[in-house]
Amino acid sequence: MKVFAVIMAGGVGSRFWPRSREKSPKQLLKIFDNRTMIQNTVDRLEGFVELRNIFIVTNKLQKGEICKQLPAIPDGNIIEEPFGRNTAAAIGLASILIKKIDPEAVIVVLPADHIIREKDIFKESLETATNYANISGGLLTIGIPPTRPETGYGYIQIDENETEPNIFKVLTFAEKPNYDTALSFVQSGDFLWNSGMFVWRADEILNEISLLMPELSKALNNIAIADASSFEKVLLEEYGQLRSISIDYGIMEKSHKVFLIKGKFTWSDVGSWEEVHQLSGKDKNDNALVGKIYTDKTSDSYVYSPNKFTAVIGLDNVIVINTDDALLVCKRENAQEVKKVVDFIKLNKLNDYL
Repeated sequence: MKVFAVIMAGGVGSRFWPRSREKSPKQLLKIFDNRTMIQNTVDRLEGFVELRNIFIVTNKLQKGEICKQLPAIPDGNIIEEPFGRNTAAAIGLASILIKKIDPEAVIVVLPADHIIREKDIFKESLETATNYANISGGLLTIGIPPTRPETGYGYIQIDENETEPNIFKVLTFAEKPNYDTALSFVQSGDFLWNSGMFVWRADEILNEISLLMPELSKALNNIAIADASSFEKVLLEEYGQLRSISIDYGIMEKSHKVFLIKGKFTWSDVGSWEEVHQLSGKDKNDNALVGKIYTDKTSDSYVYSPNKFTAVIGLDNVIVINTDDALLVCKRENAQEVKKVVDFIKLNKLNDYL
């Protein structure tokens, strides 16, 4: 069994504005340490997936910086999508290219911007999942036992009877809930956070795409048979006709072959500045401060200002992100709404701030 990895790295991370921009999105930033999030994602695979078997799906704006940050990944493994068409297309495209290399390949699919603390436990989970996927032909997702009623994550309900040790049949997927629904999910004990990480054989995911998403399958087949001289042209033509559909909606919610392995490691998708505050080291007032900061009568806040002296006085539970050309100030409870700023910038064609 040969294991490949597909790292999805085409997102913009709009909730991380103003640090996250189109050319330098969240996954290319140093959030918690001296390595960027995508570098840490690749580092976690050390000893489990060979560098030559790691593929990254991104876009034209980000490809150059990814190549710069990950020089050990072969340039040919950095797949540039002509348009963003969500995760089903990205995963399908990578899968057809990997299947050409190894028809029996097992693929681990990972977002580029997650925080996972215990690398060894993470790799143990991948080993269990890849072995089961290889033998059973099932589509596996990694679920995270919830520690709080989080409204920013999707949820997965499982049959609590194990199919194999730590392998469970998936019953339903649930979209991001309101607080009361999230609380009931946590209390039920059979709902887990949807991590967006997947494990399957290349042939099995492509078979399910053929069954459940025939339009995408047709496009992928046309791309797969294109020769080197026409590949870019065919890719552009086929992608231009694709609908934007997530792998969850297109495949996982409809397939009868979906299983879950419980991830027993500390995990976060770091979906907002609020989660950065939660995960960061803090001072005696529960402030997480990065840069040249003065605070007084301020608590439970996250302040980032590496290049400008910034003073915060008499405020609690706030996010302050001060970059060279933009400033964000919001209550922590409103951190998910930062993406509205990006929508406003696009609507008003303030492209210098994207």
